[in-house]
Amino acid sequence: MTASFRRRKRLSFLMFALTALCAAASLSVLFFILGYIAYHGLSSLSWSFLVNLPKPVGEAGGGIANSIVGSAKLVGLAAAMGIPVGVLGAVYLAEFGGRRLGSSIRYCADLLNGVPSIVMGIFAYTLIVLPMKRFSALAGSVALAIIMIPIVLRTTEEFIRLVPDSIREAGLALGVPRWKVILRVVLPTASRGILTGILLSLSRIAGETAPLIFTAFGNRFWDHGLLNPMASLPHTIFTYAISPYNDCHRQAWAAALILLLVVLAGNIGARWLNRPAHGA
Repeated sequence: MTASFRRRKRLSFLMFALTALCAAASLSVLFFILGYIAYHGLSSLSWSFLVNLPKPVGEAGGGIANSIVGSAKLVGLAAAMGIPVGVLGAVYLAEFGGRRLGSSIRYCADLLNGVPSIVMGIFAYTLIVLPMKRFSALAGSVALAIIMIPIVLRTTEEFIRLVPDSIREAGLALGVPRWKVILRVVLPTASRGILTGILLSLSRIAGETAPLIFTAFGNRFWDHGLLNPMASLPHTIFTYAISPYNDCHRQAWAAALILLLVVLAGNIGARWLNRPAHGA
């Protein structure tokens, strides 16, 4: 064994140990945050907390049932608006988009994906809240849908591009129109990847707070339609966290734990959908 080989081996071991140390440091920060939230949130979590409405300000007790239902409605409406636009846009980019136009659309989508969420909230505030002269769940869902569209578009496009050209050519060789090949062959083949991107985008918008402060605003009661203010978990956590009452702080930790579990479930679901096929 030469001296040069031993030196390279020691250097390789040193770099491997360094990368392992950095990975452990990153994971330790993640698990510290998860553990800290779980430690403070579990003690305040109960069934009554999940199914009851908030108590009047300053009075102890109550729950966040309206926030849970409100978040589900906001995210659901945003998904109904954002998913079709993102998927159809991705189909165009992957199957029909020219080099120059496609590159421009991808660049704009990447720019939109990097815009701070609070800017999306201000945009929806100007576009919907000011003309309507009221905060509303509709405005909040529009802001969340705008955040969602570039994520769905870029991930869906990548998974559609992964579908082998031989599958498309086989359908076209049978005389099937191109739009039917895309609808019945390409999209079903890429469906797991598309669902993965959708779940990741839903996890992203489920925890957004800044856009909802400008749009949905929140309330302490059951909502009365999509054209009125609506409570949500992120906005409730923000409101309770800045409250001067200790009971509100306790409930904020519990609500943060619920939101964390929802986001974690979405990411685990995306990971499960994107797992390698059995025997691959």
